[in-house]
Amino acid sequence: MAKTMTSKDGFGHGGTHDIFPLPPGKTLEICLNLHSAILEHRLAPGLKLSEDEVGEIYGASRTVVRAALQALAHSGLVTIEKNRGAFVARPGVREAQEVFEARALIEPRIARLAAEAMQKSDLRRLEKHLEAEHSALASGDKVKALSLSGAFHIAIADIADQQVLSQMVRSLISRSSLIIALYWRRADTTCESHAHHALLKAFAERDGLSAEELQKSHIIDLHSGLDLSEKSKPHDSLSQALRKV
Repeated sequence: MAKTMTSKDGFGHGGTHDIFPLPPGKTLEICLNLHSAILEHRLAPGLKLSEDEVGEIYGASRTVVRAALQALAHSGLVTIEKNRGAFVARPGVREAQEVFEARALIEPRIARLAAEAMQKSDLRRLEKHLEAEHSALASGDKVKALSLSGAFHIAIADIADQQVLSQMVRSLISRSSLIIALYWRRADTTCESHAHHALLKAFAERDGLSAEELQKSHIIDLHSGLDLSEKSKPHDSLSQALRKV
């Protein structure tokens, strides 16, 4: 049985229940597991998601699997092609540019709002995110570090308490993960950690203007870390990826 994703610790990809408007049950379980596997880059962009194979892995019917895949398609993480089936989305260069341009427009404003609304409990939450990020980097788990980086940005949006903008950020972060899986060219992720520390300092001082400027520079820096040229990437089979722990 594949490992079920949870968000009780506040890290990982918390808030996925907000993305998938599904009742508790097998469909939501499959959705959350596939969502986690995609964002952690265990399922590579372009990989076919066979209904039969997913159903076998999770002990679910094709109807249940199809509903989960359709929910993932609505979030932009999966594409469903007529007569071909479902695939992990493979964003092109134009989409990559547009996603990071959207982030550069939206997230600086969110950072400013978060700084102005920041409470001590919020700061502690963000500090825990950074500690987890550092731990992942120290252990050499760069995929997890990038995943936690995305969770940090989502946490900032939650603190800003702007529901519509928060939903936008969640969608953009999910799509960014696929883009990074395809186009990231840097050998490490330490620039992420440094940028987050600078943001945390601005948040501690409740300096909205600095937070806004720092977040804008951070997103531009992330964008510059992409090698926006088409490439193929070897990946595990669906069953190998989903059965990893």
